[in-house]
Amino acid sequence: MNDNKEKKYSMETHLIYGKAFTEKWDYNHHVVPPISSSTTFRLDSAERGALGFAEFGNTCNLPNGEEPIYIYDRLGEPNKEILEENLAYAELGETAVTFASGMGAISAIFGVLTKTGDEIICHKTLYGCTFSLLNNWYPRYNVGVKKVDLTDSFNLENAISEKTKVVYFESPSNPNLELIDIKQITDIVKKFNANRNETDQIKVVIDNTFATPFCQRPITLGVDFVIHSLTKNIGGFGTDMGGVIVGPKKYRDVIMLYRKDFGAVLGTKSAWPIMVYGLTSLPIRLQKEINSAMKVAEYLEKHPAITYVNYPGLPSFKYYELAKRQMIDYNENFAPGNMIYFAVKGKNAEEGKENGRKVMDFIAKNSYTITLAVSLGHIRTLCEHPGSMTHSMIPAEEQIKEGIDPAGIRLSVGLEDPADIIMDLSEALSQI
Repeated sequence: MNDNKEKKYSMETHLIYGKAFTEKWDYNHHVVPPISSSTTFRLDSAERGALGFAEFGNTCNLPNGEEPIYIYDRLGEPNKEILEENLAYAELGETAVTFASGMGAISAIFGVLTKTGDEIICHKTLYGCTFSLLNNWYPRYNVGVKKVDLTDSFNLENAISEKTKVVYFESPSNPNLELIDIKQITDIVKKFNANRNETDQIKVVIDNTFATPFCQRPITLGVDFVIHSLTKNIGGFGTDMGGVIVGPKKYRDVIMLYRKDFGAVLGTKSAWPIMVYGLTSLPIRLQKEINSAMKVAEYLEKHPAITYVNYPGLPSFKYYELAKRQMIDYNENFAPGNMIYFAVKGKNAEEGKENGRKVMDFIAKNSYTITLAVSLGHIRTLCEHPGSMTHSMIPAEEQIKEGIDPAGIRLSVGLEDPADIIMDLSEALSQI
């Protein structure tokens, strides 16, 4: 099927079928792409092997449609590369490179875009492991890190220096769901880049894991690179880890070289289910979860034991108008996602945290539809306490500065009947 015919079909259909033909594997006669289980590939001649090594890291110079020469799994393999094609298409980007985890992808993009003496500007609220990476490891390499509140773009204009090479953030942020105006950020960076040569350009990188490409496509808003933890909503079933960088094609070779040398390669047996089950079912899963999350958020907002509810779909949410502008699905419908952040009441922060602990302990022992567990984007509803779990590596005083409430609870809404989720929440909240 030619490209013109493919364009008439919806994005939801494209996520199921991918490309009608791919040079990565001749599976025209397979309804489902076969799983590739070999770590090494037979070469017909020494010359072919030499050509394969010569072409690796130089794919941008190859003509379109050139069949890859597979040598070794760490360099490239059919399942990963078919998945990469489909992920790039889902994000409306030029190319994608997969990794063993979301943190593998984050480490790689920083490694590719920065060197000693450079500087990264990031939003003040980040996933705990990203915070740890930037706080504990990058100072060793003399890569500076500035944490600023990017919900106010004025802060970015004041923070950018000659050393700045990356502006990095999550939107919605993990765990409190703060939203950052993506277009505003990219417009500011574009203004600064106008006075810089190509090698000194600032790159904007976003972790789009919470939103997924179904709810938000940052490249269309000017972002250079999009990161995902494939372990979460895109994988969807909580069975396989993975990560991906989506960005300009001209960066594919250097990112592939980085992956080869640092070794955070997505395993074939993880790539295959993400490609066959995860990405293909993302729209139908997430739409159901969004509908349920809205009902759960509305219930929590009215509950007398709750201080506040952060959910992009609620009119009361601080960033609601921004959410309506940038969190939209492939058909231009509002798509506020499946993540909720809320806090349990207490006379003070300590009592609020203790009440939150009571709620989660009750859920862990008694709830059928809610599981106390880290991670998110699962078909099952998961809840956790960021302050003592996913973000525990951030010092307590730093958590408050970064907008992480000691009483805050993060809820990832799954595919259960929302009435059942609400029933389990009601029973848990009755304990305080």
